[in-house]
Amino acid sequence: MTTKMSFGDTVVMWQKKYGRHDLPWQNTQDPYAVWLSEIMLQQTQVATVREYFARFMARFPTVADLAAAHQDEVLGLWSGLGYYSRARNLHRAALDVVALHSGVFPRNSEALQTLPGIGRSTAAAVASLCFGEPIAILDGNVKRVLTRYLGFKEDLASSRVEKNLWAIAQTMLPLRDVKQAMPRYTQGVMDLGATVCTPKKPQCAQCPVVDTCVAKAEGQPEAYPVKTRKLKRTSEQLWLLQAVTRQGHVWLMKRPQTGVWAGLYCLPVFESFDALLATLPVKYHTQLQDGGVFKHVLTHKDLHLHPVELTLPSTVKLGAAMGEGQWMAEADWPSLGLPAPIRKLLAC
Repeated sequence: MTTKMSFGDTVVMWQKKYGRHDLPWQNTQDPYAVWLSEIMLQQTQVATVREYFARFMARFPTVADLAAAHQDEVLGLWSGLGYYSRARNLHRAALDVVALHSGVFPRNSEALQTLPGIGRSTAAAVASLCFGEPIAILDGNVKRVLTRYLGFKEDLASSRVEKNLWAIAQTMLPLRDVKQAMPRYTQGVMDLGATVCTPKKPQCAQCPVVDTCVAKAEGQPEAYPVKTRKLKRTSEQLWLLQAVTRQGHVWLMKRPQTGVWAGLYCLPVFESFDALLATLPVKYHTQLQDGGVFKHVLTHKDLHLHPVELTLPSTVKLGAAMGEGQWMAEADWPSLGLPAPIRKLLAC
């Protein structure tokens, strides 16, 4: 009589044959590479991350190299990937690994969570993939796999409910050769969510646990996971001073470390056209050109951006009221950390 394999052991066997094996951050137990990929993959598609991961590893092959870099360079390489707090935390975490851990990543999930920007699931991913720690992850893909498999109908908008799912996830790990199996299990449950148990039209026929999946038996896998609370979308109007010279220089300012586009270089930002006028010398008012308006969509906010163009003969001083800024040559600004809409605007 054969013994039926557990959920975890089944996922391990499936991953060996059908999981993803060609991602550039796979087939390594280097916690630096795994951590970098996990941070980049938050809210970002694999296809997008591939290019950024390769660039970061080429420029910063070790955590010490990343720690030694200036934050501006890190943000510059990250530019276009979005969610820039990830890049700032990435740099701070590298500094902590070097300063507090002698350049060596902590080897367990609890210690990893003390580093900036590393939450419970990311810490578990690094610890299980690199060190074989028997610890469950619970990112978006895994929540979908587990809630469908279990028929978990409780509302994940509740922190109490999510805590319950964490506890259940911990019971679903592989039972055989656990330390050796954990890297493959963690990768496998992520692969299932990414390639088979997708948000829309899941490929149930290809799932290794379809015979015991509650959502499949119910005939409504897309009803999971249950999460009712949604953040209300807001919108904001912002005016941008696009001051350029005939030689191609552009006036850029570094944003504060908090708020929208924190820490990035940017065109001067104003809450109204009148506010823009108030900080610009009067002699330039008649030279301003309306650049139209375009929308930039953030996770929970729509930004309606109004570029106002000003072309000057040379790199003149724009006045003390404009704040701390500088003229950047056409060859220099592309390497800076710039918000995606500003980069697009300057490239036109």
